[in-house]
Amino acid sequence: MPDLVWEEVRNFFDPDLMGSLPDVRVEDASVQDWQAVFDLVRSQGWRWEYSEGDAVLPLPPAADALARPADAETPTLRVWPVPEVMVIFRLYAAVEIDFDINLRELQGQGRLDLLCGFLALIGRRLGKPVLMSPESDYHHPVLGYDVAADRVVLLADPRLT
Repeated sequence: MPDLVWEEVRNFFDPDLMGSLPDVRVEDASVQDWQAVFDLVRSQGWRWEYSEGDAVLPLPPAADALARPADAETPTLRVWPVPEVMVIFRLYAAVEIDFDINLRELQGQGRLDLLCGFLALIGRRLGKPVLMSPESDYHHPVLGYDVAADRVVLLADPRLT
């Protein structure tokens, strides 16, 4: 049985309602958590691309990626769990793991299941909740990985969106 059912949550995946790039995050993170995400990406065999500005580089240790001058470009880690779906991690700070997903790539039950599995992998690896909020509405998560339930759960009513 899936964590979420497409017909019940489709409003949370409508780019006109949610913005095309909802905010996804893990709060209270650390350099070690970022490293765990880097290690997860490698261990899953997903295609990835790490960049600083326009320069595509080998994936460094998380501590090196996060230890940059204040005026330096924010590093990004693009990950493709499947060829048609890209996740963009933005290494703003060690204390929070921020990433974007494109709702246009996440339509239908199959893609919803892929997202739930992706969020669960990260949440399990870190032992922390993973929250998804509408674009630019950071403080109102609508769904997320719940550590105690060990699944993705609703945090808001999709009918009220």
